[in-house]
Amino acid sequence: MTPTAGLPDTRGAERAPGLRGWLLMAPLLAWLGAFVIAPTLIMLVYSFCDRDELGQVVFTFSWSNYTRVFDPTYLKILLKSVYYAAITTAICLVVGYPVAYWVGRAPERVRNKLLALIMIPFWTSFLIRTYAWMTILKSEGPLNSLLLYLGMISTPLDILYTPTAVVIGLVYSYLPFMILPIYGSVEKLDNALVEAAFDLGAGPVRAFASVIAPLTRPGIVAGVMLVFIPAIGMFAITDLMGGARVPMIGNVIQNQFGQARDWPFGAALGMTVLLLFAATFWLTTKKDPSAT
Repeated sequence: MTPTAGLPDTRGAERAPGLRGWLLMAPLLAWLGAFVIAPTLIMLVYSFCDRDELGQVVFTFSWSNYTRVFDPTYLKILLKSVYYAAITTAICLVVGYPVAYWVGRAPERVRNKLLALIMIPFWTSFLIRTYAWMTILKSEGPLNSLLLYLGMISTPLDILYTPTAVVIGLVYSYLPFMILPIYGSVEKLDNALVEAAFDLGAGPVRAFASVIAPLTRPGIVAGVMLVFIPAIGMFAITDLMGGARVPMIGNVIQNQFGQARDWPFGAALGMTVLLLFAATFWLTTKKDPSAT
């Protein structure tokens, strides 16, 4: 008789939770497969195709679309898109971190109210909010009227349809995506560690650099990803607030699938941006060897 004789067989019970877990994940996996993986594979295939005179996709293998990506015209637009996205991310981090820290350390009775204030913009249509900013920034808008009334300027500022307007629109749209992940990390921050740093003689700057920033790094990384990646591909704000004068890579891709009817080249641009996203994710999530 074996040592386990007479004991109930639990192997089926051990397998059951795994099966139930996969069944629970099935809707998510189906959604990812249908709306993420499949479109990406289609775009990958199209990126190696050509088009005929009528704009129809011709399924022939070619590297010509990826060669066009590195044309100075498109490469300049891509680098400009990365530049605007980086500026947007930096501004959102500088503005959003103090807000997230203040909300995360606020008394619990007011914390939910502060979070509601951050979420209020999402209750309004994105287009309505964008058009509202266009009204604010135009020459005869409230901003210029106020500055003229206060005597701070003598002539209206030309902000709308400029890169400045595009950055303002991007920051406004993505600032909550920076605040919320950092808030999640700050809320879990053990205040005893911060107090210990001050007790050991660390000043505010040293305590922040040595204790607070490392412990909230996951929120910072998540916020950077949520802002930088979509800001590169944004085209609605550049079309509306930039007046189509500040093209970004998202506008070029949209134009290739729309007016130009060059789906293979648009797919190649999209795959290039996707690789850029993957590189950004790898760089932001890479562990620091010195931290181990």
